[in-house]
Amino acid sequence: MEYEAVIGLETHVQLKTKSKIWCGCANEFGAPPNTNVCPVCLGLPGVLPVANEEALRLTTLTGLLLNCTIAPFAKFDRKNYFYPDMPKNYQITQYDRPSTLAGYVDFEFSGALSRVRITRAHLEEDVGKNFHFERNSGVDFNRAGVPLMEIVSEPDITSAEMAYEYLCSLKDILMYGGVSDCDMEKGMVRCDVNVSVRPKGQQELGAKIEIKNMNSFSGVRRALEYEIRRQIEVVSRGGTLIQSTRRWDDVAEITEEMRTKERAHDYRYFPEPDLMPFQPTESWLREIAQRVVELPLARKQRFMREYHLPAADAQTFVWDVPLGGYFESIAKQARNPKAVANWVINNLRAKLTEANASLPELRFSASSISELADLVDSGKISSKIAQDVFGDMFEIGDAPGKIVERRGLAQVSDTAALEQFCDQAIVANPGPASDFKAGKVAALNFLKGQVMKLSKGKANPALVGEILERKLKA
Repeated sequence: MEYEAVIGLETHVQLKTKSKIWCGCANEFGAPPNTNVCPVCLGLPGVLPVANEEALRLTTLTGLLLNCTIAPFAKFDRKNYFYPDMPKNYQITQYDRPSTLAGYVDFEFSGALSRVRITRAHLEEDVGKNFHFERNSGVDFNRAGVPLMEIVSEPDITSAEMAYEYLCSLKDILMYGGVSDCDMEKGMVRCDVNVSVRPKGQQELGAKIEIKNMNSFSGVRRALEYEIRRQIEVVSRGGTLIQSTRRWDDVAEITEEMRTKERAHDYRYFPEPDLMPFQPTESWLREIAQRVVELPLARKQRFMREYHLPAADAQTFVWDVPLGGYFESIAKQARNPKAVANWVINNLRAKLTEANASLPELRFSASSISELADLVDSGKISSKIAQDVFGDMFEIGDAPGKIVERRGLAQVSDTAALEQFCDQAIVANPGPASDFKAGKVAALNFLKGQVMKLSKGKANPALVGEILERKLKA
């Protein structure tokens, strides 16, 4: 029997705020343990939480970026559980009335567009971090109370690779929108995985297995690859899977059972009595809507459509937003946007890296790149000469036309002059000339190279080829 996987993901993302969600303590990674704490985030008796409005804004912004419905009424709840990293012994979160509902993420997968529906994106607080030493353990509460958004997907994912691509696309969206820095090395993105298997074509879902606290996307992919195989082996042998929570051992590359049959009522949710419900106004929502940005996939598709770029070039400008913005500032007025893209990606980017410089430090105007492309397209200079001109542009900042004129680099297209160069090359290289006459077409390229040397790179290559062919076939 053939089986299929059904996967849903719960992605936890730390929001890009200056302070924590219920107090004024700094939202800062890397501070000495237990220095960014106060009575509120330590859960001491008698304290009251006050909601961080920027965290509410970023949650709503995320809803808009993920095509969600923004709820007109949302509330906070207490999720009760007892663990050392939770100082209050409950987590303030959103349960039955979250801020955003029913969205989706479109992304590229297996050569086509895929869509994963979003159940909800709700706001909550992060917990502290446990540290285990040789003879004792400790808890750093600096992270406790950091605003955390949980993005829950529908079970629309069917493979480990699809899960990986979805997570990468979600991360790109959140970074583009300025919602989070999504630095996984700093624990800003973590993921819980829900996976089951069932006979292919069956509608009923199998037992849901949750894999907790994955801290890398590649780890999610490897854990799913293992867990899907494990579940299929169990049911194929006639075994029974029960709902449970497992952990991923990244060294052994296996999942291990932690507990079984964990359900929502185990947390004894009830409304948070110290926080008012959240009811966004129309003017507040309009303000948030102004922060919506063009998303990575839409940007890639637009660059391909408007500037006729290949997918690889467009993707480069998606990954490097400043470089893409610089390209577009030129391409809007350029005769040949593709040529401009080539210069920006292949030449400018390399020069900036080599000089350890940034775009604002460039000495030449952006329009110079378009002018350089036009000089090549018009035949005034060769591609080889253009490389030298670009080097001068980068070093001294002069316009390409000025450099060409000052250095006398204009391409030679005068037929009489080229005829002389071609005659010299044929006389000096009788062997390749005879080879071409004998049918070895590649010999022509050698002769063209000799003409380019004689002209110091200024000869028009296309005209040289035509003249050489005519002379050798005469």
